[in-house]
Amino acid sequence: MGAQSTLAIDGSTVGGLLAALALLLTAYFASIRLLHASTTTKIRIIFIWHLFDALIHFLFEGSFLYNCFFTYTLVPHTSDYPHPASLTSPGVHFLGYEDRLYGSQYGSSPTAKLWQEYAKADKRWAGADLTVISLELLTVFGAGPLAAYICELVRRRENGGKLWFWASILATGELYGGEGFTRRMMAVKVANKIQVS
Repeated sequence: MGAQSTLAIDGSTVGGLLAALALLLTAYFASIRLLHASTTTKIRIIFIWHLFDALIHFLFEGSFLYNCFFTYTLVPHTSDYPHPASLTSPGVHFLGYEDRLYGSQYGSSPTAKLWQEYAKADKRWAGADLTVISLELLTVFGAGPLAAYICELVRRRENGGKLWFWASILATGELYGGEGFTRRMMAVKVANKIQVS
C-alpha cells in the first residue's frame, strides 16, 4: 500500500470555485432578464455559456494581467541576481525594471491568491511569464469581447449566420488555442498532485 495523504482544499480554492459559480449564476440570471421569454433552451444555453466565458475572460484572466502589470516586489541589487525566486530568465526585466519582479506571487489580494493557487500546478502563472501574458492578452482583449458580442447577437435575436460564424470562430480559438491546451495540461497536473486518502 502507498503512503496515505489527505486532500487539502484551502480558502483560495473554495473562493475561486465560489467565484466561478457566482459568474455562472450571473450569466443564468442575465439570460432570464435579457432574453425574450420565447427563447429556446438551445439559444439560452448559447447565451449563458458565452456570457460566462466573457466574464471569466474579463474578470479572472483580466485579474491575472492586472497582477502581471501592477503587482511586484522590489529586488535588492545583489550578486545573486537573478534571484533564486525569480520566474524570469537572466537578463530579462519585465517592463524594463531591473529591480522588480512582477506577478501574483508577490500580491496579497484575493485575485493574487487565486493565481497563486493556480500556480501550484504551473509556476508560470505566479509571475510575469511572457508566453502566458501573450495568451492572456489575446483572451482578455479578443475572446472576451467576442463572447460578449455573441451574447449581444443572441439578445437581439439575430440567430442567423452571423451568430454561428462568430460562435464557431470563438469555439475554434478556445479549443485549439494555447489557452485550451494550457488549461488542460494544468488540470492534469493538478489532478496528479491531489492525493486522496
